[in-house]
Amino acid sequence: MRSRPAALAADLLAVVVFVLLGRRSHDEGSAVAGTVATAWPFVTGALVGEGVVVLTRRPPDSLAAGAVVTAGTVLIGMGLRRLAGGGTPVSFVVVATTFLTLFLLGWRLAVGVLARRRAVA
Repeated sequence: MRSRPAALAADLLAVVVFVLLGRRSHDEGSAVAGTVATAWPFVTGALVGEGVVVLTRRPPDSLAAGAVVTAGTVLIGMGLRRLAGGGTPVSFVVVATTFLTLFLLGWRLAVGVLARRRAVA
């Protein structure tokens, strides 16, 4: 998957899944406004990370690109969340960082494994 739009879609889907699962696990409901309010800092961070990936001309499906997007999502997302009055307790930061790292790097790892398997076959 060398397509930037597809990589962006996969990354944003990972962020939205993170938000939806978090809201569900805390019984915060599925109201659209609440989901958007929770998601925007992390979506913004992911978009900044994606911009860096474009500027550095990394393949969008590389683990290096995933690390950049993850860093942007977590660091900028947490900063914006805090500035907007949202909580950033250590436990949340750890869980969010773990989930986002697994999902933003995970799909890239899976794509890489599948590409290598196809190349061998």
